[in-house]
Amino acid sequence: MKNVVGKAILGSAACVGLAVGTAGMAAAGGSGGRQVLQDAPSWTHTSSKVGAPASASALHMSVVLSLKDAAGAESLATAVSDPANAAYGKYLNAAQWRSRFAPTDATAKTVSDWLASQGFTVTGSPANHRFVSFDGTAGQADAAFGAQLATFTESGKQVTAPSAAVSVPDAVAGVVSGVTGLDSSAVAKPTNVGAGDELATASAKAAPMASADSKGTPADTLPPPGAVYRNSGPCSAYYGQKAAKDVPQILPNPLTYAVCGYTPPQLRGAYGLDASQTQGVDGRGATVAVVDAYASPTILSDATTYAKANDPRHPLRSYQFSQNLPASYTHTQECSASGWYGEETLDVEAVHAMAPGANILYVGGQSCYNNDLAAAVNTVLDNDLAQVITNSYGDTGEPASVADAAASHESALQAAAQGVSLLFSSGDNGDEIVHTGTRQVDYEASDPFVTAVGGTSLNVTASNGYGWEQGWGTGKSVLTSGSWVPNPPAYVYGGGGGTSQLFTQPGYQKNVVPARIANYFGQGAHRAVPDVGMVGDPSTGFLVGQTQQFPNGSFKYSEYRIGGTSLSSPLFAGVVAVANQVKGGSLGFLNPRMYKLSGTSAFRDIDHSRTVTDGVVRVDFANGVNAAAGKITSLRTINQTGSIYVTKGYDDVTGVGSPNGVSFLAAMAGGTAAR
Repeated sequence: MKNVVGKAILGSAACVGLAVGTAGMAAAGGSGGRQVLQDAPSWTHTSSKVGAPASASALHMSVVLSLKDAAGAESLATAVSDPANAAYGKYLNAAQWRSRFAPTDATAKTVSDWLASQGFTVTGSPANHRFVSFDGTAGQADAAFGAQLATFTESGKQVTAPSAAVSVPDAVAGVVSGVTGLDSSAVAKPTNVGAGDELATASAKAAPMASADSKGTPADTLPPPGAVYRNSGPCSAYYGQKAAKDVPQILPNPLTYAVCGYTPPQLRGAYGLDASQTQGVDGRGATVAVVDAYASPTILSDATTYAKANDPRHPLRSYQFSQNLPASYTHTQECSASGWYGEETLDVEAVHAMAPGANILYVGGQSCYNNDLAAAVNTVLDNDLAQVITNSYGDTGEPASVADAAASHESALQAAAQGVSLLFSSGDNGDEIVHTGTRQVDYEASDPFVTAVGGTSLNVTASNGYGWEQGWGTGKSVLTSGSWVPNPPAYVYGGGGGTSQLFTQPGYQKNVVPARIANYFGQGAHRAVPDVGMVGDPSTGFLVGQTQQFPNGSFKYSEYRIGGTSLSSPLFAGVVAVANQVKGGSLGFLNPRMYKLSGTSAFRDIDHSRTVTDGVVRVDFANGVNAAAGKITSLRTINQTGSIYVTKGYDDVTGVGSPNGVSFLAAMAGGTAAR
């Protein structure tokens, strides 16, 4: 999805507020008894308009309702998250949030009645009335919102979006922040990178597969697991184990074969958690919610099998895992539903790897559309279901529409107010320049009430110790006729980071983030991303186990290496769950505490020259499963990060650094950390 960055959202002295996109913005425009909520997406001005959707085309939409007291909600969220504030840790529960800040039942009814009067079918509103969901047609949407929906060619795909400003009557304008579901480009993508650079997706010809692990009768039948991807050899059991002496050496340090995939004991050892977990400090008592789209039909059996095979001291017990799934699913082909199974599997297995005693709740979105994923996050918050939420997806760039940010930002405020740590992966396209032509950060990671988790490359030693970390940024060359082509390697992906143009600098980043990052665009200090880093490089990635479809049509459990900040976020969520156990309660919104600890022993400061000194060699099956079609040998560099780079102190690849084991646990729980 191509987004064009919108106007900066001005911040309060303590943190950052959403100063536009609420009723105040609505009042700024419109005439004749209607008020403008949001303009047509900016990208529509530069994309080719090729027609209009059929008037009867079905749409699933939501109206986002404004908070009763948005300024008060932000003030409270800031206060309970600041260790220096007397209100620190005095969180609300969901019912208290609804009482103080949520739109009233009467407000929701007013909007619902208006929608019904326009011919829409209202499908419901959660208890906190974050939104009112409804179904209708493109023709009804045009008539009700003046959207003038059109079909555009955008990034090689045909998508539907408003070609005119979206407006509503005066009668409801004061309580409505925006409308979602009109822009079909507003879909999230999983931020994972598999052994073959992208996670394999389901075969369109595969037969449906029955599920014992999911519930509901979907409107769209969920597809079976996708085509198998298996790693070829040689590969290393730990970083640097096998030297790649048989290939040209073009980097300062000798090349070695990529790891086969780190296991849970290796990652706990490297991040300093394994010793503490032999004493029962393993996240027990905490619940981590994993939010993704759809639901893998084999998740429980896969995660159980994986833990038994790779972490036998820490099995995943059935009572530790539960699911909250929608009654139906939509857009399964458009969203490549089976590709999300790998994301879910990675997230669940990564959380359990770092916090084997924690409970894991999987919450599935009805589709990969932003409004459906936002609804899944809201389910967790509105029902007090977890203390940590990890989200391994995001948009490319920041919202074109402030209204798109309003719904997610309100959820971020509620999470902070209720003491829920809300994590998002920072993205897998680095500074986005190679992929979009424009330096930008990804949303929701850039929201100032979100903890954005960036990616590193990790050296785990033979004894499961910490060797080093560098910034995750990968250049690739393929061995062709005895030479690496291209030389130097071309950038392909890396941990997302940079500077927001939507959010001004939150208070917790002041005096920590260098001015060259905060004021990168010369518009004053703005939110910098990410906040923290953990391993994300697939060449130093994580071994996962998942049921996949083999060429003969059979479905079998198989293992492969994977990475992306989709790995970084759930790993950090597991660490936070363990820290919650140490504290004896929820740490809530993490950033204010973490930035106060920047430069202390709580974090490993990831500092490396901008010179690319290291790389690994990967050998992959050309067909992803066996040697029938040959093998491909490639060089993958480390720390090739583009315009963002690691440096001493805060940087826009790894944030304040990576968590340093028991020092991090103790310091986040309220102890001291050495400088």
